[in-house]
Parts: sequence; C-alpha cells; structure tokens
Amino acid sequence: LHHSDYLQRGCGYRPDGPTVTWMPYFHDYGLVEGLIQPLYNGAPCYIMAPLAFVKRPLRWLQAIQKYGATHSQAPNFAYELCLRRIKPAKREGLDLSGWLSAGNAAEPINPRVMREFVEAFSEYGFSWESFSPAYGLAEATLLVSSTPVGTAPTILSLEASELEKGRIALAEAESTYIREAVSCGALVCETEVAIVNPDSLTRCAEDEVGEIWVNDPGVAHGYWQRPTATRETFEAQIADEGATRYLRTGDLGFVKDGELYITGRIKDLIIIRGTNHYPQDIEWTVQQTDAAMRPDYGACFSIIEDGEEQLVVVQEIERSRQNTLDAEELITEIRQSISEAHELQVYAVALVKSGNVLKTSSGKIQRRKCKTSFLAGELEVLADWSENPRLTAKVRNLTSEVESLAKTLANKPI
Repeated sequence: LHHSDYLQRGCGYRPDGPTVTWMPYFHDYGLVEGLIQPLYNGAPCYIMAPLAFVKRPLRWLQAIQKYGATHSQAPNFAYELCLRRIKPAKREGLDLSGWLSAGNAAEPINPRVMREFVEAFSEYGFSWESFSPAYGLAEATLLVSSTPVGTAPTILSLEASELEKGRIALAEAESTYIREAVSCGALVCETEVAIVNPDSLTRCAEDEVGEIWVNDPGVAHGYWQRPTATRETFEAQIADEGATRYLRTGDLGFVKDGELYITGRIKDLIIIRGTNHYPQDIEWTVQQTDAAMRPDYGACFSIIEDGEEQLVVVQEIERSRQNTLDAEELITEIRQSISEAHELQVYAVALVKSGNVLKTSSGKIQRRKCKTSFLAGELEVLADWSENPRLTAKVRNLTSEVESLAKTLANKPI
C-alpha cells in the first residue's frame, strides 16, 4: 500500500485512466504495476495473455487504443518486437495519442529502440514524451525511479573512455567514441539512493559509477529463511556514515541532476586490461551488424585464457537464416564492429541456434549460464571462430559428442 501510493503520485495514475497489461503475473513488474496498481487506483485494467502479445504484438497496441489506456508497461524487447513484427501497412488506423505513459523497465533500455519506436509510431499519436523509462527490482517492491508523465526522457552522451574507468564525463561535440545512457527518471517520492563503491563500501563521488543502494519503507525485510543472504543484501551500511541500512541492488549506475542512470550489473561487468565494458553495449553492437542476428538473444562475457581476461561473443541466429548463413563473413563483421565501436579485440565468437541463449523469468540474459555452456561445449553451434584454435576445436568436439549422445538416447526405447 505504501508503494502503491508512491506509484500513484509518481507515475500519474488516476481513477479514470484505464491500463492494459500482458506481462506475466509471476514477475514483479507484471504483478505490482500491471495488476495491484490498477486495483489501488480504482481504474479499469485489461489483461492480455503474454503469449497473445508475443504471437501478435499488434494486439497490445490495438488494446491500448480500444480501451483508451493511459498507462501500459513493458521491457525494452517488447518495443523492439513491435518494430520488427508490425509492418507499416498493419499500423494504419492506430491511434496511440491517449497512451500517456509507456513504461520501459525490467531490462537494459536501448536508446536506439526508443528512437525508432517514436519514429515508427509518431504519426499514430505516440510522442517522445509518452516514453517513461524506469528502474526497479522485486526487493524494493517495484520502482526505485521513474520518468514522470509528460516529461521527455533524457539520454546522455558520455565519453566511453571515461566510462570504462568508472567515471562520468559528458562527450564533447567532436567525440566519436561515446556511450549513450538513458535516464530512468527521478527517484519515486521519498526513496533514497546512494551510489557506493562495492569494494570499499564508501560513497562515490558525483562523477563516479558505483553500486546502487536503496533505502525506503517499501524495501523488503529480507529473503525467506536465508539469514546470511539477508544480511549481505538488505543490511548494508556505508562506511563512516552511521547506522542507516541499505538494500544492495547489484546494479551499477550513477545519479546526475537528480535522475538515475543504470550502466550494468556488477557480476556481468567485463574488465579487460583495466577498463570496464558493459556486456549489453557490446551485444547491441553485434545485433546491428546483420539482420540474421536474433535481437536480444546474444551474450557477451569474459573468460581467462593464459592468465588474461578475454572477450567471448555468443549470438543466436534467426531460424530463417541458418541455412543460408555466410558464417565467415558474419564473424568478420562482428569482430570489426566491436573493434571500431568498443576498441576491443574479440577472442572467440560462437553463432548458435535459437534457444541457446537463456533468459531469466524477467527477460534478463543469463550470461553466466551461457558462459558455463560455452566452456562445457553444450551450445548448439552453427559456426565459430577463436584466436586459439584449441578452444574452437574443444567446443566443436564437445558439441558433436552431445549431439551424438542425444541421437543415441532418442533411438533407445524407454
């Protein structure tokens, strides 16, 4: 109830503003903002099955129009899916002018997707101010920050070289090596956020990236029957600052001009030759190289080879393109694109079949699980390349053994 009051005030909900949701109820975004919030507001809520949206994304936009929804939320991939699956001819007749708040949260927000969505649907009433990027997590009940209704989202252009060192510096007009960061809006009502060095547990300077710590009455008290994890996650204290306890989110980011920006996850951070690289940035670069790449189904991570951290790229290929794939040319393009955009050398690339890059229930890429599968040779590889031929051979041999074993088991009677 406390948090629903936050959401009502912070997100501009009103009793006469219907909502539409298709997000799964077992995920906090779908449960709290999709179902509980409309009940709290006393507003009509129209519920669509997740599969109905995935099979035909146009249904979501048509429902928003039909029921006059003012609020509807989704992760970044949903807006990308609308762009890919709703062709211009199918957009005719849409009227999205009443959609005041298009929430965008639960996974990394791609500024390219936001711009392309506005470009594609602006003639049907959707404006830049309709987007409401936000940040939240289940341990905080839901939102930590959100872009207010009618406010244009902010996208910062940052010097990539400084960001790699954990520092924030706005890019100069002539800069070519930049990273864009989407603002997740202002903190929701009375929520307190501290940006903390995850190693020293000291508060970061204003121009530093650190772990996001949250203090708010809506934060949970802990994990059920897990006292050690509860102490580590929910009872953190900033060094030399007294007894205030914070929730450690595990997310990296910074606050600028009162708005929260997310740069990545601590556990997914790739550190090569002393510089920080965020995997989602590299994955987005890879997926722009060719239409054969399956959007939002790539994983970048690092492995240790000969005592050094090396970059590995695993990317799913669209089913329709698997038989006509020019793998050698595609891998060359991937290596070149990463080199130009991130000044990184790729150590290994694996192009895999659909279903090999797994996600969590909230749509986040399971990079560590993908790394484990890569090293164990459990990925269904269509083509691969590595600076170390032994690594490529190992992956191919293990993959072949797994496929052979699967065929053997399939032929055996139960």
